[in-house]
Parts: sequence; C-alpha cells; structure tokens
Amino acid sequence: MELRSVEELMDLLYACRGTSAVPDRDRPPVDLHGHALRTAALLRRGRPADKELQVAGLVQPVGGLLWPGDPAGRADQAADAVRALLGDRVSRLVRHCPCPDVPADDDLLALRQATEEGRTAVFDAGVLEDWRTVLELLAARTSRPLGAFD
Repeated sequence: MELRSVEELMDLLYACRGTSAVPDRDRPPVDLHGHALRTAALLRRGRPADKELQVAGLVQPVGGLLWPGDPAGRADQAADAVRALLGDRVSRLVRHCPCPDVPADDDLLALRQATEEGRTAVFDAGVLEDWRTVLELLAARTSRPLGAFD
C-alpha cells in the first residue's frame, strides 16, 4: 500500500487511537496513537529544526496498524507506504528504527531513543491535528516536480 495524501495518512494515524501494539521483547503493549505523539514531541524538543526526523517518529505506528500480524515486516511495510508521500529519508528512518543490527547514525539513534522513551514517558504531547501542517509541508516538498528550485 502506498499513501497518496496527507489526509489518508492522518486517517490512519487517527485509526491508531486505542490500538495497542503487539508486545515485543518482553515489553507491555503501548497505545499506538499516544506513542506516536509522544515520540514526535520528544524529537521536536530535541531536534526542533528536523521535521523529517519528527515525522518519522510520528508515522512509525502505521506499520503496526496495517500489518499487525507481521511484526518483522511492519517497519518495511510502513516505510514503503510513506516513501512517495514523505520522502526517502523518512522512509529510511522508519525502516531501520527497529533494526538493532543496522548501523545507526545520529538521526537513527535519536529516533530509537525517542521511540523507547515514548513508551513510558508521561506528558501532554498535544494532538494529531498539531502535525497536519508539518505533514503537508513535507509532502509538498517531497512531491515537488523535478527541476523545481527553492
């Protein structure tokens, strides 16, 4: 599946509300919607200028929602689903975040740390609608025709 619009992505992220991730590595399940918001908010605090990194934290749960029975493949599926809409960097981060055997650069380490901290952190991470403009700007930049300049 390939997401074609921010509206489709927002619908999926809203659908995550009340859905728990399949427990893995002896950890309790976590609400996908709340976890996504906390992860993105933690990344926004730590790297306020890096919108792609923040969005990667926000969209990770898409794989768990669309492919709940395939824990090993859901990161790959989520990465493939968001690539055309949000770009290669977001896709790469989503794909490699849960893979400890993949060498991690600073961005991937930050995403992994925020993902883990987002499982147990307790704070008001805002609402999903707060992210619509960031998603729209990133999608617009990603879909810019070849040869276009800033």
